[in-house]
Amino acid sequence: MAVALTALAVLIEIIVGYPRWLLRSIRHPVMWMGRFIAILERSWNNGSAGRTLRQALGVVTVFLLVAIVATAALVIERGLLILPFGMIGAGILGSTLIAQRSLHQHVVRVADALENEGIRSARGAVSHLVGRDTHSLDEAGVARAAIESLAENFSDGVVAPVFWMVIAGLPGAATYKAISTADSMIGHHSPRYEAFGWAAARLDDLVNLPASRIAALLIIAAAAVTQGASAPAAWRAVRRDARHHRSPNAGYPEAAMAGALSLSLAGPRAYGGVVIDDAFMGNGRRAAKTTDIRAALALYRRADAILVGFVILMAAALIAIG
Repeated sequence: MAVALTALAVLIEIIVGYPRWLLRSIRHPVMWMGRFIAILERSWNNGSAGRTLRQALGVVTVFLLVAIVATAALVIERGLLILPFGMIGAGILGSTLIAQRSLHQHVVRVADALENEGIRSARGAVSHLVGRDTHSLDEAGVARAAIESLAENFSDGVVAPVFWMVIAGLPGAATYKAISTADSMIGHHSPRYEAFGWAAARLDDLVNLPASRIAALLIIAAAAVTQGASAPAAWRAVRRDARHHRSPNAGYPEAAMAGALSLSLAGPRAYGGVVIDDAFMGNGRRAAKTTDIRAALALYRRADAILVGFVILMAAALIAIG
């Protein structure tokens, strides 16, 4: 049942994205998760408290978030699946946890802005995708940031929720999304969040581990059927560079994308005025262009198509045998 639900969810998200009527009715699940996290963070992440206490309260925050989200998703899924057309409703809710369409649209906006509106508009567009400082990025910096975000979010926003939905249905994907949201809000390496966000950051690393490797393999497979991309170079980049990334997971899809397109991605970048030194993924050009964003989007579409096709075939096989 979980695999069939996943197949339905990915198809709904590709075709319609997040339905506006649903957004108006219940907002986005991530918004409710974020509000819960923000309430506990304001109440418990007291700067006057010791590091050990704040770390413990961060663990409790993540535990409560996961328990509430998983329980709610399980109740909703079971309630829907006893209804005549409940699978459709569950599929619609599941589609809100996947970001295939919206990720593509956001990266296309960056490419369009670079081509038609100038660097200032492009910086604004890419700022919606990345957390780094964008005000001083040149064309190559904007293009690289967009491509890196496309690769990383393919793993975090597409492959990971699909993986966990296949494993555990709506509760699996919703729980993953809750952990990912907590990491994005409080899992930062900063004085305020270093202790309180420790559990969120470590748990996010853990739940993204399988998806990041799968995403890299999907990008490599897509490169094999994409003109101008190199699957062998993508494989070599992953083996050589991925483990040197400051993130235990992001390096895998980024290295695969860099190798496939003969680019160098990642490397030093600034957050809040502080330059973070990081290894480069890939050994190609650093001077990325708008055409490279378009090429990355083509690679992304094929990688996503392989993922969706595999899920649909798996669902069909399970239905056929039983």
